[in-house]
Amino acid sequence: MTKPVALTIAGSDPSGGAGMQADLKTFAAHGVHGVSAITALTAQNEHRFDLYPVSPDFIAAQIDAVFEEFNVQAIKIGMLKDKQTVQAVIEALQRHNAERSVMVVLDPILRASNNGVALDEGGMELLRYELFPLVNLIKPNIAEAAHLLGEPIAQNPQQMSEQAARLLKFGCECVLLSGGHLAGSDCVDVLAHASGCATLYAKKLAVADVHGTGCTLTSAITANLAKGHVASKAVDLARAYLQGLLAHEHQLNISGAARSLDHMFISDNKSEN
Repeated sequence: MTKPVALTIAGSDPSGGAGMQADLKTFAAHGVHGVSAITALTAQNEHRFDLYPVSPDFIAAQIDAVFEEFNVQAIKIGMLKDKQTVQAVIEALQRHNAERSVMVVLDPILRASNNGVALDEGGMELLRYELFPLVNLIKPNIAEAAHLLGEPIAQNPQQMSEQAARLLKFGCECVLLSGGHLAGSDCVDVLAHASGCATLYAKKLAVADVHGTGCTLTSAITANLAKGHVASKAVDLARAYLQGLLAHEHQLNISGAARSLDHMFISDNKSEN
């Protein structure tokens, strides 16, 4: 059986908890071969965020090199620093996915969780009007959705559904709007597509803030799309994977580590049983 291939186009996180490193570990946990194109180098932890850009030409060269060698089934796009970076990715998708045979997932990281700025305003415009139409699924959180729409942050599932439906109008096929920061005992997500919106619930676990949950969820969706699942099933499987990691987050014991996920926990335990 041929192993599926997923490409992450994302920034590097030296902690391994988010970014390209988290994506590759999540792909591996799902039995998917991960390949990568780095869009930015960072020096980040809980207290700092320093960014060193990668040139658009080199980003394009990395993507071209991957497609020259691999049959890619799915792509996850993460940190895009500026307008030039977004343009390089758009042009790469137009070169390598003109027939739309490769599934594309976008995590529109507008601001890193430790307050590092991740995308300028010029890039935002390209993101909305030129990249979104090339993407199968976008996964903003409620703050990112509000920023993309120029609206207040949604305060309940109804408002989330309304904003997700408005985001669809930019041209993507599906929107998974993540509402993990809403008040209440449940984590609420909304999955919107042409046929309507579904509200998805999961029990909110009593864990401290964990680094990289958004990257992990998006890369898990990408991995499941690479394995041939339809979007709704890929989302269900990815949400269950993340919920499982969060449930066992307390078992991660790395000396000096910030609150991180053990992306291989479920895979390792499956291999033992």
